Amino acid sequence: MTKRTRPNFAPEFRLECAQLVVDKGYSVIEASQAMNVGKSSLDKWVRQLKGERNGITSKATPLTPDQLEIRELKKRIASIEEEKEILKKAVVISRGSATQCLIISVGVE
Repeated sequence: MTKRTRPNFAPEFRLECAQLVVDKGYSVIEASQAMNVGKSSLDKWVRQLKGERNGITSKATPLTPDQLEIRELKKRIASIEEEKEILKKAVVISRGSATQCLIISVGVE
């Protein structure tokens, strides 16, 4: 028995398919037959594209290049903020150690 796998479509292809319905006026059935994709998949991509154009982001892979860039930039910002917090804690720990050493050296003299 062979295991059936789902086809993986590139974001550019999904965008092109959804644009047929949203921008060109094709019905979902016509576009799905023309592009050889399932009706339910295309319907989902159309809903996602309409949502993205209205400013609603989804957990699925973004369709528009702008949404892809925004997602990557948000990941980068989160990573940089995490690094910043780690460095802040390291500075506090470092300053605390330096103060203790200074007190010890002052007490010895």
